Amino acid sequence: MIIKPIIRRNICINAHPLGCAAQVRAQINYVMDREKIVGPKKVLVIGASNGYGLAARIVSAFASNAATIGVGFEKPGTASRTGTAGWYNIEAFRQEAEKAGLPAWNVNGDAFSEETKSNIFDIIKDKLDRIEFLVYSIAAPRRIDPATGEIYSSVIKPIGKPFSASSVDFLSGVISEVSAEPATAEQIAHTVKVMGGEDWMLWIEKLLNENLLARGFKTIAFSYIGSEHTRSLYRDGTIGAAKKDLERKAEHINNMLTAIDGNALISVNKALITRASAVIPAVPLYTALLYRIMKDKNLHEGCIQQMYRLYHDFLFSGNSPKVDAKGRIRIDDWEMRPDVQREVAALWKEIDQENIGELADIRGLREEFLRHHGFGMPGVDYSQDVRPNMF
Repeated sequence: MIIKPIIRRNICINAHPLGCAAQVRAQINYVMDREKIVGPKKVLVIGASNGYGLAARIVSAFASNAATIGVGFEKPGTASRTGTAGWYNIEAFRQEAEKAGLPAWNVNGDAFSEETKSNIFDIIKDKLDRIEFLVYSIAAPRRIDPATGEIYSSVIKPIGKPFSASSVDFLSGVISEVSAEPATAEQIAHTVKVMGGEDWMLWIEKLLNENLLARGFKTIAFSYIGSEHTRSLYRDGTIGAAKKDLERKAEHINNMLTAIDGNALISVNKALITRASAVIPAVPLYTALLYRIMKDKNLHEGCIQQMYRLYHDFLFSGNSPKVDAKGRIRIDDWEMRPDVQREVAALWKEIDQENIGELADIRGLREEFLRHHGFGMPGVDYSQDVRPNMF
């Protein structure tokens, strides 16, 4: 099969197995070219198939020589249909880890379910005894409550008042006005249930009860704050409500971990175009302007650069990590520099359809989005016939 990207409404519905493998290797090569990190040796990454979760697993393995378990909820390829990008990513990672002599186990299943948790616990008991570090990196559209069976769905909406702002289709470069009506109380509650911190806390609670956490265990979850341009839809909207819940749950988890000298942290990360963020209104335009400014200042980072810096400079530097007034690690520090935000704000006022190619890094967003799905990777012959079920 000759595989070309199929994209609808900023969602790529297919992926290229060789391209996904190439982008995994590119991230590994970035880490291998840098200083080793004295980090944990037994790591569980929940949400390990894309974006920050995949990058965290790569840094754990190839910078710290860790044995890793990666959880993803992905579809394998068949003879006639491509698998999801995440499927190819985690399988490519496993193969590269095995070549390097690094133990790696993939679990393909719903991270919210009791069955998946049980499968993970069996692997830990059989292979690792206890884990030292857990990365929680879930972005999901829905969740089935394991206790009640009720289905919850997340939404991307403002809270309290309608939202309206400029956005861009980064595939076509067309600017448009987007709007959204405020979420209902039920929609807010559902989004928090799906994307908040409850499941993260359940994972830690169950691992503790099973005696599967090493003394000094650490866990981290990812959040985002962002600028004023996205605040009313993101940080002050339904997703922000879920992120605030995630941050509150870190305090509860810290209390749970006291007995084993453990620690729960939140990392506030930089805005990037990932499979999840590409569909959030207004975010692509802000990110295109941000990329332009940060690249001009040599400050731009992708997922793997962010995760390496998080591990190297904050989590495992030998010192207590620097945190903000609310106890959060801020690796969005370069994004939120006053000079960067001033310049983004200035461009936001100037941007229009005629100058968008000059003022915004639309090409960079497009390339990054496609590479998340295995397209546009250097060295890959996209004219060759490949088997979608090769992994």
